[in-house]
Amino acid sequence: MTLANGEAHQVTNNGDLSKPFKIFVGYDPREDLAYEVCRHSILKRSSVPVEITPIVQSDLREKGLYWRERNKLESTEFSFSRFLTPYLANYNGWALFIDCDFLYLADIKELMELIDDKYAIMCVHHDYTPKETTKMDGAVQTLYPRKNWSSMVLYNCGHPKNKGLTPEVVNNQTGAFLHRFQWLEDDEIGSIPSIWNFLEGHNKVVENDSKTFPKAIHYTRGGPWFEAWKNCEFADLWLNEMHDYIEEKKLNAS
Repeated sequence: MTLANGEAHQVTNNGDLSKPFKIFVGYDPREDLAYEVCRHSILKRSSVPVEITPIVQSDLREKGLYWRERNKLESTEFSFSRFLTPYLANYNGWALFIDCDFLYLADIKELMELIDDKYAIMCVHHDYTPKETTKMDGAVQTLYPRKNWSSMVLYNCGHPKNKGLTPEVVNNQTGAFLHRFQWLEDDEIGSIPSIWNFLEGHNKVVENDSKTFPKAIHYTRGGPWFEAWKNCEFADLWLNEMHDYIEEKKLNAS
């Protein structure tokens, strides 16, 4: 894979040097621009080959992989389809799932270097209780244990427990079972530093402590692409990335 700087890089994905690292991004038509900016931020900084795939509910329904009825508490179209990640990766190797409202500020290779094969999944173990009752464009803000753990997950797709995440399970199991990772034991859930799922409005940067600065910002309450959140924390970084994406898109079209 040739990167923007003209150099080709290889990385191991479960020992295979020829395969790009798979990244699945939750997609919602209301947040198309957020998805594009998220994708751009990853590709722009990645020193390793990656394969980015949007999880689009309408496509999954057409393929007969998703038939779950949407309830009023689902704030996005990928609230449950995210758990198809191991299936979509053919239960092979490691893969990353992220919500579309992320902005990457660091090389994805740094995140991959944290992977430990002894775990079924790895994620940030947030202790998050939002103060707001609504988010994004007026969606209901829900409270539940392990909230936001599932918004960025490294899946060991070939792990025996993850092979149980079939389309039938994802379409029929409860939200509690899925979002709390109840198909796993606690010691099968590895931990990642919070800077890789830095919750805007919740996590804080400590002055003069570079270790607290986010490597991936998660605009979980809503980002600048929503009018209500155009002045949120780190809005300037997202807007700069958006302008960079638009300029690159124009350049590629010319």
